[in-house]
Amino acid sequence: MDALVTNFPFVIVAILVAIGFYAVAFKRNLIKIVMGITIIESAVNMFLITLGYVQGAYAPIYTMAPEEAQGNMVLPTPQALTLTSIVIGVAVTALMLAFVVNIYRHYGTLDSRKARRLRE
Repeated sequence: MDALVTNFPFVIVAILVAIGFYAVAFKRNLIKIVMGITIIESAVNMFLITLGYVQGAYAPIYTMAPEEAQGNMVLPTPQALTLTSIVIGVAVTALMLAFVVNIYRHYGTLDSRKARRLRE
């Protein structure tokens, strides 16, 4: 039972990735596909933050950390990667939604199968 509690964030990440892949692979509505990609992106961000977590450690933002914190600091790299990923993810999501709006204006549907058939 202790192993499940310890690995609970990783289980949640796996569930979110599975939900995202399901939406991308089996849904035909373009909005739902964009939502699936966004769920996968959020799961990856959660995975990065979970990897960087150290119980009882201090954030490396203090200029005058306590004596007991000198050897017990959290690495800032996963946090920096996650912040960068969030910014890139917002831009990619906005671009995907702009594509969806243009596809809807041009084809009049959000169904990916119908839009693909109308292209020919």
